[in-house]
Amino acid sequence: MSTTRFQSEGASDAPASVPRVHVVTFGCQMNKYDSLLLEGRFASRGYVTTPTMDDADVILFNTCSVREHAEERTYSWLGEIKHAKASRPNLVIGVMGCMAQRMEEEVFRRAGHVDLVVGTREFQRLPELVDELRERRANPERFASAERRILATDTGVAVQVDRSEESYGGGRHAYLAVMRGCDLNCTYCIVPATRGRAASRPIEALVEEARWMVAGGAQVLTLLGQTVNSYGTDFPAPKKGQPRFRGRQGRPSLADLLYALADIEGLERIRLVTLHPSYLTLDLAQALAEIPQLDRFLPLPAQSGSDSILKAMKRGYTTDLYRERVRMLRDRVPDVELGSDWIVGFPGETAADFAASLEFCDEMGFAVNYIFKYDPRPTTSSAEGLSDGVSGEVKKARNQALLAQAERVGLRRMSAFVGQDVRAFVERPAERGVQRLFGRTLHGLPISLDGHSDLCGKTVRVRVTETTAYGLSGVRAVH
Repeated sequence: MSTTRFQSEGASDAPASVPRVHVVTFGCQMNKYDSLLLEGRFASRGYVTTPTMDDADVILFNTCSVREHAEERTYSWLGEIKHAKASRPNLVIGVMGCMAQRMEEEVFRRAGHVDLVVGTREFQRLPELVDELRERRANPERFASAERRILATDTGVAVQVDRSEESYGGGRHAYLAVMRGCDLNCTYCIVPATRGRAASRPIEALVEEARWMVAGGAQVLTLLGQTVNSYGTDFPAPKKGQPRFRGRQGRPSLADLLYALADIEGLERIRLVTLHPSYLTLDLAQALAEIPQLDRFLPLPAQSGSDSILKAMKRGYTTDLYRERVRMLRDRVPDVELGSDWIVGFPGETAADFAASLEFCDEMGFAVNYIFKYDPRPTTSSAEGLSDGVSGEVKKARNQALLAQAERVGLRRMSAFVGQDVRAFVERPAERGVQRLFGRTLHGLPISLDGHSDLCGKTVRVRVTETTAYGLSGVRAVH
């Protein structure tokens, strides 16, 4: 989550007549991308982004619905700024993103001082909607009080991205949304309901945006999608005489996009978030082996090591199919590292099911693991159709047990690098330590090393000297 709460310091130094917008971002990297995109839209209409809420004319909350706690945090923040609306009635307060998409009118009922509720595929219209709202306020005789609020949550709208009038300001590490939505129907997941069905963006448009980012100083590009390796599956098959690509029936695929991005001069690293085992193809494995900028790390969530739970989740694969895909990948890229997400305490999960997850985590050797206790989300079929028979106490115990297993496995993977020289891209000074830097290896693993800040933005060779379960530490290698 990224924001600054009310404070007296750090306010914008723009003239008082210039309208100011402040965006509070919760949740995933896609939300961060959307917030930067939105700030650019406001800038093109004469707004400035202010780092605090104190002097903002427009305050927007870009929200998450993946877990209930994320939604409650948004309502907590909305409660905090209610007094600001009372003292500044012209202040515009908006809620955008997944929570807005899911709850719609409910947001107005729970937070009566909110003016705008704008969904995941309408947010790019927010500058125009704010102007429209102000027009309605300025003419109360023409609009009823209910019309002085705006709800926009159409998931059929295509997100339009034109950043030609903006200046890139996202820093060394940029995010690029290559697609939105998801065509899968995992029973626990709210994403298809909040972000709609899969919609990929054309390769040409993505390369153009990536070039714009790199020209503005970006060196690392993380490609975003709910299932990023399903990129292109929603495109129509090419007609006779049209170019054919590596995807099914000649459609563009993620591999095609990666080869196109690799030709951008100045782009040092390419990363992927997040993949699905069912879309792991030979072409993608080949791209991973051939493209030097592409991190040899794939987040490939298993979610469970039990076939019965995977079936109940409607994940679309078995553990044997997962093994087969990973075997194909490692045959072509032997040094690839994998990460996984896990859900413990899914409805119906037995002790044997959970034991299978512990074993699968160890067998697959995941370097990075993110573990979550099952959290039923409204409208998902697991919440509405399955009895959550796993107690909170059992969920907590299983969460701790899998965390411990993941730590053992992670330490084993990390320890294999001790004594090796690795390529690392230096991203920034470390948060702690004098003359200490933070970077990531070609295998996507965090690494700290000694050095001056002038190394930031460069690729260096590092001799790994120490590890924990969560990262590496080393010194500059002597050439």
